[in-house]
Amino acid sequence: MSTPSALDRYREGSNKAIISNDSYLPLTSGDTISRPSDCRSSTTISTSRFSRRSLAAIALEKTSNVFNNLLASSLTTTSPNPYLRNSPSSNSLPQSQTQNITSASFSQHNDLGDKTNVYSRGCGSSANNFTLTLLSLPVTLTPSAPLNQPPYPRRYTLQGNHGFAPLLGSSYTPQEESETVMSNGKMHQTSSRLLRMTSDDRPFTRDFKDLFSTLIVSLKLETHRVRFSKFEHTFTAEEAINNLGSLKFSQSNRMPDPKDPSRIVTTTTTTTFSMAKEMARAVCQRSVDARFIESVDGRVTTQFPLKGALFQLTPKGIHILQRFCQRNGITARHILDVLESPRNTMQLVILERDSTTDQISQDRATIEVIFRRFAGQDGPNIKSSVSTSDSDSVSDYSNGLVGVKLARERKVGDKIIHNTFTGKAAVDWLMDCCTIIDRLETFEIATMFVKQGLISVVFEDKNFIQQNPDATLFQPTKYAIYAVTERGSRICGWIAREKPVVSTFDGRIAPRDSNNARLNNILQDPALRLLFREFLRYSLCEENLSFYLDVSEFTADYHRREKAGSFAKMDAVRETLASAYGLYNAFLAPGSPCELNIEHALRNSLASRMTRAVGDDASMLKSLTEVVGLFELAQISVFKLMSSDSVPKFVRDPKYAVVLQDHDVELNNPSGRSYSPTAAPIPERSLSRSTKS
Repeated sequence: MSTPSALDRYREGSNKAIISNDSYLPLTSGDTISRPSDCRSSTTISTSRFSRRSLAAIALEKTSNVFNNLLASSLTTTSPNPYLRNSPSSNSLPQSQTQNITSASFSQHNDLGDKTNVYSRGCGSSANNFTLTLLSLPVTLTPSAPLNQPPYPRRYTLQGNHGFAPLLGSSYTPQEESETVMSNGKMHQTSSRLLRMTSDDRPFTRDFKDLFSTLIVSLKLETHRVRFSKFEHTFTAEEAINNLGSLKFSQSNRMPDPKDPSRIVTTTTTTTFSMAKEMARAVCQRSVDARFIESVDGRVTTQFPLKGALFQLTPKGIHILQRFCQRNGITARHILDVLESPRNTMQLVILERDSTTDQISQDRATIEVIFRRFAGQDGPNIKSSVSTSDSDSVSDYSNGLVGVKLARERKVGDKIIHNTFTGKAAVDWLMDCCTIIDRLETFEIATMFVKQGLISVVFEDKNFIQQNPDATLFQPTKYAIYAVTERGSRICGWIAREKPVVSTFDGRIAPRDSNNARLNNILQDPALRLLFREFLRYSLCEENLSFYLDVSEFTADYHRREKAGSFAKMDAVRETLASAYGLYNAFLAPGSPCELNIEHALRNSLASRMTRAVGDDASMLKSLTEVVGLFELAQISVFKLMSSDSVPKFVRDPKYAVVLQDHDVELNNPSGRSYSPTAAPIPERSLSRSTKS
């Protein structure tokens, strides 16, 4: 029998319970449209599970023999030592298996209507169904109310219907479907795109966080009593599993038609998720593993219970939910109560990820930025005694501002070592205080700490190394001991640096071209981008950077598809246009949750174009081209705003002086051209006024 790879046992955690292969089904890729109850437009993965076999069941099995043999054999096998990347584990399925399973999808849907809802439908089956659909953007024209009425608010409601039962014992190969339907004077546009998956068969971090947040918004989050104690803002395991059966999250913007103020234009973005009970259970367990939710009794679960358990959001989960609500303008009372509760204390480290692979940036500067927070930029977090255990409770790092728990002095052999911590304490801090959802990533970051000389090995866990030969640098156990090195102490500011920190970035007298160059470097450097995002978040204008980066990704995808000739197929046009509406509704539409401060004329041009973008196939590609051009202009406007307003304040902030000193040469680059994320040359109109003058 082959030896498990280095981190197999680690991914399973210290608990030795055997986890079945189907405890985590991957969010695989495919295409659906938005009606999960319609077998023609939903993607289904199902496995029949019968404890008693009737004649009808036997007949059904004979008619679907091939399908049942394929999935029943692959989804019900348990393995005590699942391989980390190339075989089923708590987070993954093998490539060969995922290729044979009907895929889930994101479907982007343009719907014209004046309602915004979050629906939750119960899942009435134990089949392993999973469908994930993203519906995006609609445009509709309806008669206007008098213009002297109050502004048109974004509306959010919660609706539930627990009568939904997914299909059993059947699988449908997804097809990319798009349609435009005129009904009751409203235009309905649907397009689909594949769900983004990483190389190790897990959903992109952002997609999973959106799924989690959508689930939480759909729950009631009431006060529950357990014995003699009350727990506020909690939910039961049954409620979470049932609501994951079918979720639909919609957001709408209503505004006057720029060409005809007597009419109202409504744009709606809808995201839907649907899955069967076993899949929903696996997603809930993944949320527990990501430290988004926890049992109110503090028990650590390896398999999410079907019933009889009460859960609450962790400080990390509340922070994830808060960022989702800010982006989407969610103001439901039961959600605001959670966000305003005393448990909302966390300040997560928002890790920068590669937009195409979802991998965490692991360059030297980024790892050092993470290490400063890890070690404690305001000084070490000393434990009361060496014997104090490293608790599994997320309350140990409830605010994310203190570093990992350290022992001031620890005797190892005949030596006294200062500022030591265990491998388990390290991964607990990284899991609790960073936007990490997979334990493997904590191992990778901690290993980089060792490689870069920020921490050193004091005592190895040889038993763990024997079982995991690749884990020679870092072992995530309570028996492995590590210490902060002298270099690490200097990096996090505990001891004086070799040369004084003198910031040469005087934003008050720097020319505009210099600030353009600095912002250009910030946008391209993951470490500076991480700190700049943190600075903007405290300044209450993080949406500027979010929009700039989202448009960079959108336009890069557009130019890549254009170069490849993908727009010969209307599905690609609809999908890209749907993404544009998602950005428009979030950042640019009047009253949007993250509405940006851009020029009035540009805002009107965007509103006029977006209300006419959905039409026949012949005009849709032309509309998309014009929309991309307007988005690039909006991006340039936001670049100028950050360059003139945020960058000077950022470079003068003493909190970031150490990192800025390390990037002195790059930030003083004399180039003054604004950064363009696309492969296309920058048109003359796209240059800042200071560059052209």
